[in-house]
Amino acid sequence: MNRSDLINALKDEADISRKDAERVVDTFFNSIAESLIENERVEIRGFASFTVKEYKSYVGRNPKTGDKITVPSKRLPFFKVGKELKEMVDE
Repeated sequence: MNRSDLINALKDEADISRKDAERVVDTFFNSIAESLIENERVEIRGFASFTVKEYKSYVGRNPKTGDKITVPSKRLPFFKVGKELKEMVDE
């Protein structure tokens, strides 16, 4: 399922216009993104939680040339599946 499929499913299920469904989906994802940018944890019980993991910089190697390079520190979003969703998928 992609974003467009999600919008269509919401439109059909909630019996709202496509424009309203698109606004709901955009608001949902933008709210999660903004929370993660502010380093807040997002938890949707039964579905998943989203956090930001911080990785320190380290010295790595360029696989093509073998030269040492410094990989800068970074922050990446992390998704952890919820218990109910895990059980539903496993059935």
